[in-house]
Amino acid sequence: MESESLPETPDLEGAFPRLSEEQISRLAKYGTRRPTQAGQVLYREGEEFGDFFVILEGKVMVIEDYEGAAKIVYVHGPGRFLGELGLLTGQKAFLTNVVIEPGEVLAVPVPQLRALVAQDSVLGDLILRAYIIRRALLIETGSGFRLIGSRYSPGTRRLREFAARNRLPCHWIDLEEDENAETLLRRLGVSPEETPVVVLGGTQVLRNPSNAEVARAIGLPATVSRETLCDLVVVGAGPAGLAASVYGASEGLTTITLDAIATGGQAATASRIENYLGFPAGITGAELAERAVLQANKFGARFSVPAEASSLGERDGAHAIGLADGTSVLARSVIIATGARYRRPDVPRLEEFEGTSVFYAATLSEALVCQNDPVVVVGGGNSAGQATLFLAGHAARVHLLVRNGDLNKEMSRYLVDQVERHPGVEIMVHTEVRELVGQDGALEAVVAEDNRTGERKTIEAKALFVFIGAAPHTQWLADTLALDDRGFILTGDTDGCSSMLLETSRPGIFAAGDVRSGSIKRVASAVGEGSMAVRLVHEHLEKEGARTSVS
Repeated sequence: MESESLPETPDLEGAFPRLSEEQISRLAKYGTRRPTQAGQVLYREGEEFGDFFVILEGKVMVIEDYEGAAKIVYVHGPGRFLGELGLLTGQKAFLTNVVIEPGEVLAVPVPQLRALVAQDSVLGDLILRAYIIRRALLIETGSGFRLIGSRYSPGTRRLREFAARNRLPCHWIDLEEDENAETLLRRLGVSPEETPVVVLGGTQVLRNPSNAEVARAIGLPATVSRETLCDLVVVGAGPAGLAASVYGASEGLTTITLDAIATGGQAATASRIENYLGFPAGITGAELAERAVLQANKFGARFSVPAEASSLGERDGAHAIGLADGTSVLARSVIIATGARYRRPDVPRLEEFEGTSVFYAATLSEALVCQNDPVVVVGGGNSAGQATLFLAGHAARVHLLVRNGDLNKEMSRYLVDQVERHPGVEIMVHTEVRELVGQDGALEAVVAEDNRTGERKTIEAKALFVFIGAAPHTQWLADTLALDDRGFILTGDTDGCSSMLLETSRPGIFAAGDVRSGSIKRVASAVGEGSMAVRLVHEHLEKEGARTSVS
């Protein structure tokens, strides 16, 4: 195809900026110029990224191998740079980049690019912002790896949730709805019994894979070495855990961060956080998490996802974090930041609809499932408010069910104002879900009850989003730490003995964020506690005379 017939893709919300000559000159100090030939592949779908490329002359076409046929996604010309977020985070490429008009590129090694992003705030922010938007566009347009499976399969639901929580581009092909699904399975040599199937790069096929297998194939942070004693293990990678990772690594502690599902925690599912200091226009939870992970990586923190903590013990004078895969990590100090999870409502048939019509997060992945359909949101806190506003941009109608009679009781005023003014939102106070109506895992309606009068009303809904209460993720601790009567970790003076503010009942183990008893359930306070906990870790290590870092 002639390159003249392929016009450049216009810049979409800042995703494809054109670098100035001065910016290219700054980048040139770290890279080399290379000639390009028509047909040359710069990045290949399913393979690791090479260098960071800036187009100096010529054109590059970005394509996706869609069911065996090349699908043109973008076309770029001089001044544009290639790649997306995975180039910085170490993930595999989700699209192929092919030269269609010969010319020249500037190739910058990724380590040098990471250093430049950290040092040059203006250029670094331009690249990072573009990459984050490109990742969002991939997710929104259904690009990325293919997931073939039934909507009624627990494995399919698990993998879809894993992709959404890790902000991985995923194109779901539903065996129940897509008439080409069985043909595609036959072409791949896969039987329906082997589904769900993950297809990477058009050729790599994973049959009913675990989350860990998908993570390794895509290039999520590799499992850390279990043999080395480190200064600090952070358990949980929500706002508190990410803050602890950044401050721990930046202050010279060898830091390993574990999370069972994804970095960002529940905050990463927030469509927009508008009251976080320093972001007057707001920031998505996913973007905040992605920036924090890159920041922690810059200082040398190591992440392992998924890595589920299953026990807490001692070995050879160190704290031992047992993992679900049977291995363990040793550390001189531990910060527990496992957060809290939304409670499941006590409603008949709930499990039948979970994963297909009942959700505990409102990301783009869930929103696309109920596009132009009526939905119900349950909850009265900030998470419910943020989800309501986000879903209102996708759903035909959003019904917000609040158990008490006043939104101001738990929701920030700025959110209350926006929710009350939105024409696509109906607020129903003193209202609780009593029944779910539907069949074969597809929700059709919700039966709600006025908790004052007992009057019931049937609300048409294709999806139910739940944001009620908070259950701390502390089951894995068993009886190793002191907990309050609701299961949150007690810190400070837990047993009549003097201890540091965020220290638990075991010296050297600290708690931060939503998992801590008495914490304020806000992103900013969690970040503050995570950073403060690192300061206390330093004090503990100095007191124990164990401040020597081990690489």
